[in-house]
Amino acid sequence: QVQLVESGGGLVQAGGSLRLSCVVSGHPFAVGAMDWFRQIQGKERELVGAINEGGSTNYADSVKGRFTISRDNAKNTIYLQMASLKPEDTAAYYCNARIKADSNSGWELFWGRGTQVTVNS
Repeated sequence: QVQLVESGGGLVQAGGSLRLSCVVSGHPFAVGAMDWFRQIQGKERELVGAINEGGSTNYADSVKGRFTISRDNAKNTIYLQMASLKPEDTAAYYCNARIKADSNSGWELFWGRGTQVTVNS
């Protein structure tokens, strides 16, 4: 069964760094583009950035120059390196992935359950 699991969240001081990981487990047939989203309590989930199979990325303006997404296709894992963190980056961070579970299935969007990042001022 395909699952996405995020890790690496925690409490950090403003100006600090964290690296989040998102692992796709369950031996999927193919993993396509993946995204990082975040959700501040009481607000809608927002896109942080995305990475395609080839490693091309794009980012929300609010994190450009501070956050970096990378990908290890051999491990079915993406990372979100966050630097110069601000209190307004405090949120639950989620990853998603377009996945083909087997050779006969179509592309399906899977989500992880999230990891909390809290930035103290």
